Amino acid sequence: MEANVPAQAFWRSVIGSYTNGNYAEIRESGWDGPIQTFISGSRSERTGGGHPTPTPPSARTTETIPAKLKPWDEIRIVAPSKSMSRLLPEHVALAKQRLEQLGLRVTFGKHVMETDAFDSSTVETRIADLHDAFRDPNVKGILAVLGGENCNQLLRRLDYALIRENPKILCGYSDITALGNAIAAKAGLVTYSGPNFSSFAMPEGLSYTREGFVRCLMQEAPFEIRPAAVWSDDPWYRSDAPRTFIPNDGWTVIQPGEATGKIIGGNLCTLNLLQGTEFMPSLDGSVLFVEDDYIVSPETFDRDLQSLIHQPGFEGVKGIVIGRFQIGSRMTPDKLAAIVRSKPELAGIPVIADVDFGHTTPQLTFPIGGTAALAAPDGEEGAKLTIVDH
Repeated sequence: MEANVPAQAFWRSVIGSYTNGNYAEIRESGWDGPIQTFISGSRSERTGGGHPTPTPPSARTTETIPAKLKPWDEIRIVAPSKSMSRLLPEHVALAKQRLEQLGLRVTFGKHVMETDAFDSSTVETRIADLHDAFRDPNVKGILAVLGGENCNQLLRRLDYALIRENPKILCGYSDITALGNAIAAKAGLVTYSGPNFSSFAMPEGLSYTREGFVRCLMQEAPFEIRPAAVWSDDPWYRSDAPRTFIPNDGWTVIQPGEATGKIIGGNLCTLNLLQGTEFMPSLDGSVLFVEDDYIVSPETFDRDLQSLIHQPGFEGVKGIVIGRFQIGSRMTPDKLAAIVRSKPELAGIPVIADVDFGHTTPQLTFPIGGTAALAAPDGEEGAKLTIVDH
């Protein structure tokens, strides 16, 4: 159930009800996620007790972590890749409403509706909107409209000193992988791979995505990621028929082991565009998060993964987390396991797959430049993934 009260009243009712122990009132206010998780962000309450496992100082992130979003903070919508003109007005209105129901004030970049022959806009206007968002002291978070193919056009034109001096949340996925990883590398700022603005326009199946967005961008505590109960491969904009949800069999352990390290990654083919440039983050000491869409076949994923393995510093990779593939990719568990196990460079490091991020619904939010702890037991199930620094 979506919240159906104004943002301020929603937050007051939720916080007040939690303080008074009136959990039923929280449900009535419109929040359908875990109550303690939403308010306190306490990992012990999310996982049934206990305390977060201490992380060795050497494994903690050295990047700047931007301030978390709070109720009534302003979040700016920008279009660093495809233009917002690709969205129907009703999608824009619904996505805006969903963010406002989280207590956020939504504003838009001046040029988000501009478009050209490639459904994008000029480098100059896209850069202007990004710089304006980082420069504006009222803006606390920046959210990409949607992905595309040309975000890497911006990388040489960004003012990384401006970004470094005005750290704030930047979130998006797919083509936004280039922007997020470049900023992490050049400005030393933790960025976030998570839902785009368009993701909030999905008519159904948003609860897991929304909860992950809140945990990572609006709460401080470490949190353990759990598999979603169901998933869907329907287009995000589908509103003409009910979405088809598939029971989730959980994550797959391809190679067992434990790892803690800095998160690098996102969309694999987009990340690979950064190879050999100053915009590629160091892979040394990292836990890689990679995914790809339906256009990528098993053979192409194999080639793209091998290309990343050739990147200097790959020998320092601690573990790999692979997002769920779309049905159209024709990837199967056996093919993916064969790809991973065929590479001697991956021997001895933990690898898990079918994790809830990428181009299917729902999707988690994770910090590029933050810290993840992965524990993959010897067997097909039971993997644990914790976001430590975010």
